[in-house]
Amino acid sequence: MNTDIHSMADLSTFALVVQHRGFRQAARASGQSASALSEAMRRLENQLGIRLLLRTTRSVTPTEAGTLLLSRLQPALNEVAGALDVLNELRNSPRGTLRLNVPVSAARFFLQPIIEQFLNAYPDIVLDIVVDNNFVDVVASGCDAGIRYGERLEQDMIAVPIGPRTQRFALAAAPAYLAQRGKPAHPRDLLQHACLRGKFLSGAIYQWEFERDGQTLSFEPSGPLIFTPTVADLAVSAAVAGHGIIYLFEEWLAPYMDAGQLQPILQDWWLTFPGPFLYYSGRRHLPAPLRAFVDFIQAPVAG
Repeated sequence: MNTDIHSMADLSTFALVVQHRGFRQAARASGQSASALSEAMRRLENQLGIRLLLRTTRSVTPTEAGTLLLSRLQPALNEVAGALDVLNELRNSPRGTLRLNVPVSAARFFLQPIIEQFLNAYPDIVLDIVVDNNFVDVVASGCDAGIRYGERLEQDMIAVPIGPRTQRFALAAAPAYLAQRGKPAHPRDLLQHACLRGKFLSGAIYQWEFERDGQTLSFEPSGPLIFTPTVADLAVSAAVAGHGIIYLFEEWLAPYMDAGQLQPILQDWWLTFPGPFLYYSGRRHLPAPLRAFVDFIQAPVAG
């Protein structure tokens, strides 16, 4: 096939539409019109003589041929992007877009000051933050890097510490609930209580984990509410209203415990765990915006 510059642009459009799972989303990300992207896809499919995308009113997904093409195309597009990104080294300040995949807890509790300072230091970089508690493949999702905890890191990824280096899961309930139901003296007592339970976006329920003096306990309690991290504030409100015991990041519950709206429970059993990491692929060229961000979070804090 004779591939010209026009078809190369159409191939990039194809990868963009698949990455964003639709023409409107890809149009917003690229600054182009959805109609222009759709026309580019029609042109590419006509040129190749095969359908690459399945279009419905709700979604756009690659066909078997599209999936095969993308698997071969994406590494080449990454190489082209890396080659162009080398030009960033000739600029006084790097520019471009840095797309980060982060969990709700990171976006809520420690990213804000980091982002504000980074944007001040690098005004030509655009940060595209995707809040997602699913444990996705950061490269396949179209992101440059992600923030996750150690047990969720893939072996071929580079991990750089970011945010607090230790954290805890806290357990708390409203004073009115504890006055009515009693205060648990041991984690096993929670099996007799109403517990407000978190779940992953996949639907799997979180295990409640506890540790003390080398002893660890892990179980799934029962209760009247199950929530995903994206609506954790709803669960906190339910706990404050006296509907049950909640198990969540200490940072999330601390303001309510400080205000007396929630009372801490079983503090000597609270699970301590290592803080999060920024992670990215070690197999590809490091884009200038990501390199700048890595250097930024590793720089010593000015005293």
